[in-house]
Amino acid sequence: MGFLSRLFYGTEKDKKGPAVEKRTLRNLQVKDFVTYDLMDYEVVGKIHYNDSGYTWDAFQLASAGKNIWLSVEMDDELEVGVYEKIRIPGLEPGKKEISHDGKTYFLEEQGRAYVTSFGRSENVNGAEMAYYEYLDEAGESYLSVEVWGSEVEVSKGYEIEEYEVTILAGS
Repeated sequence: MGFLSRLFYGTEKDKKGPAVEKRTLRNLQVKDFVTYDLMDYEVVGKIHYNDSGYTWDAFQLASAGKNIWLSVEMDDELEVGVYEKIRIPGLEPGKKEISHDGKTYFLEEQGRAYVTSFGRSENVNGAEMAYYEYLDEAGESYLSVEVWGSEVEVSKGYEIEEYEVTILAGS
């Protein structure tokens, strides 16, 4: 290709546009797509939590009227969970035990975190919240309780393996 051709038509590299970064659970972004449990979801929100330097992310996934949350945190190894919002009337955040749906959940950890958020979750950007994480006796089911000012949100979830999620970059 001659100088004038490059000047007027660009190079092959210019025509391809910027390279898309391969998506993983650690760099998932709003507008990406996720397949989990034979369902396709769009990532419509992200909340990044920071509790004194310890961080984790929650991604809001939406598909055909169903919303779930994908939790991703790097502890000693990558921990991934799927959560759905539930209601537990009269719940007192911080109790040592919570009974729900015939199971008893025990308080595992608690703290306060500052959040940055994107997409549908932008309304909590810059907020501070309190969290309480509960685990059932079998170690299979979790309750996540978040206190946002006077509002209490409860989600029920379970751990999954990283390989159960397929990601397609949306941008």
